[in-house]
Amino acid sequence: MRWRRTPGDSSDIQDRRRAGGGGGFGGIPGGRIGGGIGGAGIVGVIVALLVLFLGGGGRAFDVGPSLEPFPAGPAAQDNVVDDGPDPLEEFTAFVIRDVNDSWVVAFEAAGRSYERAPLVLFANAVRTACGDATSAVGPFYCPADGRVFLDLGFFRELEQRFGAPGDFAQAYVIAHEVGHHVQNLLGIMGQVQALQAENPTQANDLSVRLELQADCLAGVWAHSAYAENQLEEGDLEEGLAAAAAVGDDRIQERATGRIDPDSFTHGTSEQRREWFLRGFQEGTIAACDTFS
Repeated sequence: MRWRRTPGDSSDIQDRRRAGGGGGFGGIPGGRIGGGIGGAGIVGVIVALLVLFLGGGGRAFDVGPSLEPFPAGPAAQDNVVDDGPDPLEEFTAFVIRDVNDSWVVAFEAAGRSYERAPLVLFANAVRTACGDATSAVGPFYCPADGRVFLDLGFFRELEQRFGAPGDFAQAYVIAHEVGHHVQNLLGIMGQVQALQAENPTQANDLSVRLELQADCLAGVWAHSAYAENQLEEGDLEEGLAAAAAVGDDRIQERATGRIDPDSFTHGTSEQRREWFLRGFQEGTIAACDTFS
């Protein structure tokens, strides 16, 4: 991926690695994002999405809290550590800034304002407004404080354990988590929470749809990066490989040797790859209707 080093421009990064930090890849730490597909209720989710970006007036639905939050605990204070970033830190700072910039443009085009999502770097463990987490959870987004949390060691795991190397694979992870931030700002998470309460037996299905939508939103950002001539040969393949590598079926088979579709919360490798590619090809949030 072509990217620019801009020393000192790290306003979207908060470094807590000396204050105690931690994370998890996919949805909300401590549980799933999602519920069931509930008839008229799910139509409300899509209306929120389309009204905001395709016009028609109205307001975004209220933002909901984490569906399965951590045990209550005080949010960590921001502690920015400036030790001079290494190339991976600089790349991470560039990606989160670029992803946020792209959503600023998208929201402004719809006549709305976008609240930037800070990315918190941590090591081993972290305290958030959603509760405490360790690095074993992976990268995650906490809707209660609107932040993405990342232990940079996950990128080594992404390459070595999941077999998804490359800087654009790393960029996909960040863009996916910011996709959850977009869902939070649109009120989709709150709607999904209500649907989960109404249809608890369908919790996994809605969780999968929410995660696939975040993959699609990551693809929408990738489309904008391509338009800005930031992609190099092989980048798209790296992103698709990363999306496939974290499919529920592949992770389950690697961990247990068997696949249990009823327990899926993020989608299969094929689904995650398909929705990331759809967002990339179409480049619009309207393409990311995973609920219909």
